[in-house]
Amino acid sequence: MAARAAGGSGDGRDAGAPLLDDLMPWSVRPLRTGRPWVIAPDAASLRARWDRLVRAPADERERLFRTTRARTPWTPVAALPGQATGTGRFAREEGPCPEPVRIAHGPFDEQWLLPDHRLIDAARPELWRVADGHQLFLVEHGHMPGDTGPALSVTALLPDGHSPAGRPGRIRPLFRRPGGHEPNLAPGLLPLLRARHGESVTALSVLAWVLAAARRTPAGCVVPLPAGTGHWSAGVELGQELLRLHLRGARGGERPRLPGGRRPYVRAAIPPVPEGLAYHPDEETLTLGTGRISPVPAGAWEFRVGGARMLELWFARRSAAGAEGLDGLEAVRPRSWPPEWTSELLELITLLALLDGVRPRLEAPADGPWLTAGELRAAGVLPVPAAARRPASVLGHQEEGPDGQFALL
Repeated sequence: MAARAAGGSGDGRDAGAPLLDDLMPWSVRPLRTGRPWVIAPDAASLRARWDRLVRAPADERERLFRTTRARTPWTPVAALPGQATGTGRFAREEGPCPEPVRIAHGPFDEQWLLPDHRLIDAARPELWRVADGHQLFLVEHGHMPGDTGPALSVTALLPDGHSPAGRPGRIRPLFRRPGGHEPNLAPGLLPLLRARHGESVTALSVLAWVLAAARRTPAGCVVPLPAGTGHWSAGVELGQELLRLHLRGARGGERPRLPGGRRPYVRAAIPPVPEGLAYHPDEETLTLGTGRISPVPAGAWEFRVGGARMLELWFARRSAAGAEGLDGLEAVRPRSWPPEWTSELLELITLLALLDGVRPRLEAPADGPWLTAGELRAAGVLPVPAAARRPASVLGHQEEGPDGQFALL
């Protein structure tokens, strides 16, 4: 495969900069559930949906299941790696609900998923095989003309790669193998960067640089690489700050917090069924029906990805208005606003406000020099070998196939 580079928006750093697709070559397409009811903002709804489904008569079960070409109640499917779920035909399922797992549902929203392969059209098992306490996932938000939001986000949760608008991007694990082994980086990239910037360069510091420096283009995200160590160190430091925010306390970090006096609080209790979300900029107040939260910085309210306001999107997925017209299992939802949603909303406001505060430093111009495509080719970083774009063989144990059968390896 020929080495690729992409031009940017006219900034000298982007001219000839390598694509993220070459620097982190193994990527996976977003999950495709095929039936929206397998994801929910709360785990209790998923358990109730499962119970209703498995107790339904055969004809109603098929209707509630929502058959697709990829999945019917009789489709033979292997278990998802790491999940102790049934592998018999779902039409015969009578057991208890599998434990829902927390996932990243698109940018900056955390929801729950039923981790049963029989219910998911394209679950991307290769992601589940490398998801562990060491893994981080870089998620592209997809290109949309005029979008000024971040191009990427990072999560310690398994991401579904959902895009609120525009074409969905790709999911890029930081490591190709469990246990934090074999960084998902172009062969030769780490030695090249260490020769330039010292032995302290790691896969995690490359991820931090990517998070701070990546720029969206029609050809994909480009990542200019600095030749100067001072520039590299400053960018990595900024990226590490972003990384701590994105991870929200995962991997031993601290949860995001605004300075005292700027932390959002509930000033009036959110009602059991809040009707409508509105922002009042003069008072820096967010209202959910008669509920009031403040202070809410304008930057948090206006924070968008793919043209969609993140706070509006988050609320719409949980509001009673968003449930209007739903039938079947999707209509099984909380009847009143759970207290944990209020806590999640306060954390999301804090996260978006802090990310908005970092934005000016991301947009500040930076002088070169920059590593050229020729230097990357000379170091063997480009072109990327085809094997680096494929998942590694990480099958260290037997995985149960359909109807309890094990594959002969």
